[in-house]
Amino acid sequence: MTAVQVRGHMAIGALTLALIASIVLATGFGPTAIAPSLTLRIVLAHLTCVGQCAGQSVAAHDWTASQDAVVWLIRLPRVLLAAIVGASLAMVGVALQAVTANRLADPHLLGVSAGATFGAVLATLFLGAVFGPFTVSLLAFAGAAFATLAVIGLAHRQGRLERDRLLLAGVAVSFVMLAAANLLLYLGDQRAASSVLFWTLGGLGLARWDILVVPATIALIGGIVLIGRRRELNALMTGDLAAVTLGVNVPRVRAEVFLIGALVTGAMVSVSGAIGFVGLVTPHACRRIVGAEHGRLLPVCALLGAVLLIWADVLAHTMIAPEDLPVGVVTALVGGGGFVALLRARR
Repeated sequence: MTAVQVRGHMAIGALTLALIASIVLATGFGPTAIAPSLTLRIVLAHLTCVGQCAGQSVAAHDWTASQDAVVWLIRLPRVLLAAIVGASLAMVGVALQAVTANRLADPHLLGVSAGATFGAVLATLFLGAVFGPFTVSLLAFAGAAFATLAVIGLAHRQGRLERDRLLLAGVAVSFVMLAAANLLLYLGDQRAASSVLFWTLGGLGLARWDILVVPATIALIGGIVLIGRRRELNALMTGDLAAVTLGVNVPRVRAEVFLIGALVTGAMVSVSGAIGFVGLVTPHACRRIVGAEHGRLLPVCALLGAVLLIWADVLAHTMIAPEDLPVGVVTALVGGGGFVALLRARR
């Protein structure tokens, strides 16, 4: 086993422990501070009595009913949603950087998040619940898929996908989709402006247990597919010609990764709004630890992305408490500063 492989295993183990600790500690942060030991006991009590003591009074324990509700019904779903969204955006960022061979690519810069935001705003302001409870998710995915196809179409020239044009096309599509979302906001019910702002700046305040299932399932499927494509992603990082020489069907793999990226990003935006920089900064930090082999890089990025967004959300809802700052503002501030630091460190 090489030194890089050893670092990869150690990073996965350390980040797994950091993620568990972050979930417990972050759940205790808020207007009413709750000790980690009490948080852990409340969570374990719920996990060990599922289906057996749903109606059991909390009087038998050493915590109050309000503490139980705060931990189990309010804070833990929010922390878990932050972990799911952070892990998903980081994995998609890694995959997009591989298929474009451009380390500036991420769902935000390639217009995927903006497309999903447009779909979510359209559903919220004009369509209502035409597809039931999945309306926003479906429209967010449709917007993300449309933006992805537009970027791919603009990046094609003479039948070939030019990687250098991808980022420019992504920036252009991102601006257009955000402008369209703002136009919908202007034309729509002004009383909904504050709630729609959620989709453009990002936030995790909608977290509930019943909305975690869809993003968690899509994140799991997306992660499995991307890890299954790790060899193709490794080959694409060396360039299209080298990848073809290694037997990779470049157009098919690229289309598959873009589709997975759109699906995962759309699902995440539908529950958290557009959150930038996680998919851009996390891969750069992880490559410095475990190298560029995607069998190691993808799980490490998922774990670090989850930890980063958990703590970004803690900052968001404690920085100017009792106000709840959009988490997208925090990731932009912290992520931008972190990215500058990474760039300076590479000199």
